[in-house]
Amino acid sequence: MDEHRTELAARLDDVVVGLRQLTSTRTELSLTAAATLATLQRSGPARLTELATTEGVSQPSMTALIARLAGQGLVARAADPRDGRAVVLTLTDAGADLLARRRSGRAARLAVPLAGLDDDDVDRIEAALPALSRLAGVLQH
Repeated sequence: MDEHRTELAARLDDVVVGLRQLTSTRTELSLTAAATLATLQRSGPARLTELATTEGVSQPSMTALIARLAGQGLVARAADPRDGRAVVLTLTDAGADLLARRRSGRAARLAVPLAGLDDDDVDRIEAALPALSRLAGVLQH
């Protein structure tokens, strides 16, 4: 990897971390819990082991997290139709509503500082979004 891309990656990481810290309230869910719900929303039903791998946590940690999320009514458990011994997890309507509220809140917190930027900066940010979305897609796979 060339030096320019390495430096760009470090600067982008700083921006991503800063934006996450500034837009996250962390009052309802941990980042891991929110990421797990978002994975279920984006990818559909999944087994616990798949979620643990995707989120980069141990299976016991994911088991405890899913127990909490299911207890809050955010995730539903059902028998896997392909293997009755396994459990498949799905996002509930309440989980989807919570994710939507969180996203709306983050967007509102970003809208205020965006309103203070000049039009050229806003245009540059908007122009960068397709490339950033492709980067996110590459990272997901």
